[in-house]
Amino acid sequence: MNDLTIDGGRASSAAPLVIDTTTQGFVVDVVEESKKQPVLVDFWAPWCGPCRTLSPIIESAIRSANGTVKLAKMNIDEHPSIPGQLGIQSIPAVVAFVDGKPVDGFVGALPEGQVKEFIEKIVGPTDTTSGVDGILDEADSALVSGDAQRSAELYAAVRQSDTENVRAIAGLAHVSLANGDTERAKQMLAAAPLDKAEDPVVAAARAAIELAEQAAALGDPNQLEATIAADPSNHNARFDLAIAQNSVGDRSAAAEHLLAIIRDDREWEEQKARKQLIQFFELWGPEDDAAIAARRQLSSLLFS
Repeated sequence: MNDLTIDGGRASSAAPLVIDTTTQGFVVDVVEESKKQPVLVDFWAPWCGPCRTLSPIIESAIRSANGTVKLAKMNIDEHPSIPGQLGIQSIPAVVAFVDGKPVDGFVGALPEGQVKEFIEKIVGPTDTTSGVDGILDEADSALVSGDAQRSAELYAAVRQSDTENVRAIAGLAHVSLANGDTERAKQMLAAAPLDKAEDPVVAAARAAIELAEQAAALGDPNQLEATIAADPSNHNARFDLAIAQNSVGDRSAAAEHLLAIIRDDREWEEQKARKQLIQFFELWGPEDDAAIAARRQLSSLLFS
């Protein structure tokens, strides 16, 4: 939770909407705080799969509720007495506190729509239209930062409530690729609705799978580098090395090899290097630093 700020079991003066609470801090964090505004308590445990599914959904719904409700999360393994007093027998369990007292609750990993309905029953109408997008943005960021497990949990949470969400489906395909499982990525992408087959996120995931398969079929990158060192005009080896470097995340080097081919012979094999570079741009996204730099260089080459 990015906005978590805890001091001695109490929420700090920054008043985050989502906090971790403890047995010692429960009175202040939940009972007293609920006299100012409703507080939901999410009872969870690290070993609980449904808890991991619910967590991003409820946190996003809380953050999208315009500050009308707060969430306190309690690890029942570390703090068993409070859930025991409340009769919690199954998790995830969410209990709403209002005016210092528990007034309602639910058990299990509900989909986003039902979580929103529960919150609105407690506090009135809220605007959570950006909830799913927020979860998906967080999942994308987690994947880029290398946390494939967290990313997978977030994408899966969205898919639970919307089985045809193409961003979640494509995201799970990318997670499989990050884990080196190309076949699983293809199976996941096959779950995308047929009428969304050309959606940009689906197309990007399909391109990533194709590139991963190409990279797997290439020779030793060290040998390709040696071949280029001996013959810089060997465009086939340079092209293959670009594919290999992209597969290991070295985007700048991959782009530079394709640009080198274009500088030497832009018409090589029907502009194969340019077409591959454009595919890289689509895969990397418009905000990627390597894509931005390579786009500038490509424009300079093509229009000079």
